[in-house]
Formats: sequence, C-alpha cells, structure tokens
Amino acid sequence: MKRGQLGVTVIGMVFFGIVAALLIVLVAKVVPTVTEYLAIQQAVNRAAQSGTTVAEIRNAFERAKTADYFDAVSGKDLEISKDGDRIVVEFAYDKEIHLFGPAYLLLKYRGRNS
Repeated sequence: MKRGQLGVTVIGMVFFGIVAALLIVLVAKVVPTVTEYLAIQQAVNRAAQSGTTVAEIRNAFERAKTADYFDAVSGKDLEISKDGDRIVVEFAYDKEIHLFGPAYLLLKYRGRNS
C-alpha cells in the first residue's frame, strides 16, 4: 500500500508565518504599555507610603513620575481616600493601540496601592 506524504504545505507555512508575525507585532505594541503600568503601580505604592496628606502623596507621585518617565497618569488623576487607618491610592486610565486602518486595541488599566 502506498501512503501519502505527510507534512506542511507551502500555503500552510505562509499562513502560519502571517499569524505568527501579527502576534509578534501585537505583543511588541502591548509590552510597553504593560511596562508603563508596572512603573505607575510602583510609583503609587511609593507615594502612598511616603505621604500622609493628599498634597504630599500627589507631590511624591509627581517626583516618581519624573524619575520613571511615564505620562499616562499624573498626580491630579489619583483618587486618594482613607480606609480606616490605611491610605488608599487608586488610578485608572485607558490606552489605545492602533493596529491597522480603523482597528484599535483598547486596554483599560486600573490599580491601587498594595
């Protein structure tokens, strides 16, 4: 009995290559926004620990913002409240990533101090 050859066709390889390239481009566009989110999260944690008043926390966050080079959130965008004796600092922002033509990827980032 003859068996047919097994393997991937050229069309299959091209299709796989296109899908892989699109995923790589998507990851390359998303990773900087995740890095920025992590920097903002660290700045919020440091600011919440370093200040006791709203003004002190906002100023500490602005100093961290200057040092860490992010601009998605500023000190005035922080929501600062108290939960018992604990100061809670929250932030939220959206990031739009242009994919192609009229298509965008919307990422909604939310966080609070730990």
